[in-house]
Amino acid sequence: MEVSVSRIPQILAKYQQELLPEWMAQHREAMGRRADVVKDDELREQGTRFLGLLNATLQDGGAATIDVNAPAWAEVRNLLTGLSRQRARQGFTPSETATFVFALKRPLFMRLRRELGRDPDSLADEIWFGTMLLDQLGLYTTEVFQKGREEVIARQQQEMLELSTPVVQLWEGVLALPLIGTLDSARTQVVMENLLQKIVDTGASVAIVDITGVPTVDTLVAQHLLKTVAAARLMGAECIVSGIRPQIAQTIVHLGVELANVVTKATLADAFAIALAHTGRAVVDAARG
Repeated sequence: MEVSVSRIPQILAKYQQELLPEWMAQHREAMGRRADVVKDDELREQGTRFLGLLNATLQDGGAATIDVNAPAWAEVRNLLTGLSRQRARQGFTPSETATFVFALKRPLFMRLRRELGRDPDSLADEIWFGTMLLDQLGLYTTEVFQKGREEVIARQQQEMLELSTPVVQLWEGVLALPLIGTLDSARTQVVMENLLQKIVDTGASVAIVDITGVPTVDTLVAQHLLKTVAAARLMGAECIVSGIRPQIAQTIVHLGVELANVVTKATLADAFAIALAHTGRAVVDAARG
C-alpha cells in the first residue's frame, strides 16, 4: 500500500508519555490471568523500545510501503521476534502475544482523532494506514510465536526419542536395547544410530534388542527390526531379539516375516544367557560351587 507522508510519527513523538501507560494498561487487560507473569518495568521497557523503533522506522522511510518484511523494518522485527519467543517460553498463547501490538490501536487512534478530527478524509487515511501497519506487525508476532513453539516441540520430540531408546551395557561385550512403544521410521533411525554408536564405543560383540514393551508387531515393525539387526551385524555385533510373546510370534508367522537368521528368545533373561555364552561366559550358582 503506497501512502503519502503519515502523521503517525509526529503523533507517536508528541503523545508518547500518554500513549505508553494507556497502551500498557490495554495490554495487561488483554493478557488476563497471565498479566502478572511479566513485570511492570519489563513491560514498560519493551513498550518504550517498540515505540521508539516504530517511530524511527516510519521517519526513515518505513512508511513508504507497508511491508513489515522489508529491510527497513528489520529492527522492529528483531524486537518482536525476541518478545514472541519470550512469551512462548512464559506460556502465553499466540493471541495473547499479539495483543502487545494490537493494544496500541485504541490509544493511538484516539490521538489521531484528537489531531485530525476536523479533517475526516485525513483521519480515515491515517486510521487505515495505522490499522494495516499494526495488523501486519501483530500477525508477525503470531508467526514467530508459532515457529518458536514448533522448534521447541521438534526438539522435545527428538529428546524424547533419544531418551526412549537407551542402550545399556549389561556385561562386558554385551549391550541391551529395550524398546517401549511403537516403532516408526524416525524412531528406528534413532535406534540404529544409538546402537551402532554404542557398539563402536564399547566394542561389544552381542546386542540384545528387547521388544517386550512394543505393543504390536506388524510388517513395518518387523522390517525395522531386521534393518537394526543387519546394521549391527555390519558393525561386527550379533543381535538377539527378545520379548517374543505368543501373540507376537503368531503375528510374525501370519505376516510371513522371515526371521530365520535372527536369534529370538521369549525373555530378556534367556537372551542374556545366550549372549554370555557367545562371549565365553556363563552364570553359575555360587552356592553349588
